[in-house]
Amino acid sequence: MSIDYFQKFLFNKNQKNSLFFRFLFTPVSCLLISPLRKAQSMKKIEAIIKPFKLEEVKEALAGVGAQGLTVSEVKGFGRQKGHTEIYRGSEYTVDFLPKIKIEVVLPDPLIQQAVEAIVRTARTGKIGDGKVFVSNVETAIRIRTEESGDEAI
Repeated sequence: MSIDYFQKFLFNKNQKNSLFFRFLFTPVSCLLISPLRKAQSMKKIEAIIKPFKLEEVKEALAGVGAQGLTVSEVKGFGRQKGHTEIYRGSEYTVDFLPKIKIEVVLPDPLIQQAVEAIVRTARTGKIGDGKVFVSNVETAIRIRTEESGDEAI
């Protein structure tokens, strides 16, 4: 292959496959990837708590800096294996107890404060207070703007 072939491939403005053409029409955001900017790691907190503690935990997380969270009504049991109730004279076993599941994704520096806030506000000292799980999040993407990483949360 000659040098002329490579020059045509690199700089021929009439060819849509030329590298020059691709460079001109590549979005600036794709070209400005800085090796100096290190992406901040993120973690996801999942907390299972008693339903009446939701407002307190929500306010505590807002105080830590959580900008959003997801709340789900769930049912489950732990060591207590449910409980028995008497309804109209008959005894019933309730296997699955109603709980609230909170999910929040935060940058790594806020995780310890957020976990402490959840544990402090959700604790009643009685059985069934719940659990907190922390796991790594590889990436997050905001659908509307296509922001990714810690900018998306």
